Amino acid sequence: QVHLVESGGGLVQAGGSLRLSCVASGGTISGYAMGWFRQAPGKDREFVQAISWRGEVAYAADSMKGRFTVSRDNAKNTVYLQMNSLKPEDTAIYYCAQRGRIYSSGSYYAEDTYDYWGQGTQVTVSS
Repeated sequence: QVHLVESGGGLVQAGGSLRLSCVASGGTISGYAMGWFRQAPGKDREFVQAISWRGEVAYAADSMKGRFTVSRDNAKNTVYLQMNSLKPEDTAIYYCAQRGRIYSSGSYYAEDTYDYWGQGTQVTVSS
């Protein structure tokens, strides 16, 4: 059973940066697509970015493209989300997720294609 733990969240001023990490245990991330999602207060969870098992990046909305960058280090069993130029509307709980089917690709925005989820890390951006 894969267990995902996110870290790196916190309180930051608008315009600042944070790097979130997601460490997997109980299994490897090598060969599996990994995704980042977020849920703001009172809103549905939304797709942020994903990285395929080959390292290709899938982007979400234009509002995050160019500011957020997902990456992976298979040797460390870790996925990262670098977030720059943060805005108050980026305030949310950020979750990482892993697909359960090896070499799966496509439809990275779809939550139901992921089998394992972390507990989330809170990101708060003050204005």
